[in-house]
Amino acid sequence: MTKKILAVDDSNSVRKMVEFALKSRGYNVTTASDGQDALELLEKNQYDLVVLDINMPNLDGISVLKTVREHPDRGSLPVLMLTTEGQESDRDRALTLGATDYMVKPFKPTELLERVEKLLVM
Repeated sequence: MTKKILAVDDSNSVRKMVEFALKSRGYNVTTASDGQDALELLEKNQYDLVVLDINMPNLDGISVLKTVREHPDRGSLPVLMLTTEGQESDRDRALTLGATDYMVKPFKPTELLERVEKLLVM
């Protein structure tokens, strides 16, 4: 069965790059441009993984992460943070709040795919 991934980023170019890389490996990819859209999609659909930016309009990625972790049916959903926030404190905060993995932009699509594949077999 094809794995479903939700990719959330306010940058259209980053969303397209993530979507292209993931689709090239056969994943079913849905995209959202902000945290509010992401939460609405999560309410309506089941995903196997979320790739999530931190800095977004309407609702940031940290707020989305907290909401995902508080939901009884999504508490164990893998969440890969993909962000420009490269400080160790940013990484530690996201991981403490329940992010499964953390990558800093700019990123290599091959590294994204490696991490996604590892998270999907957990």
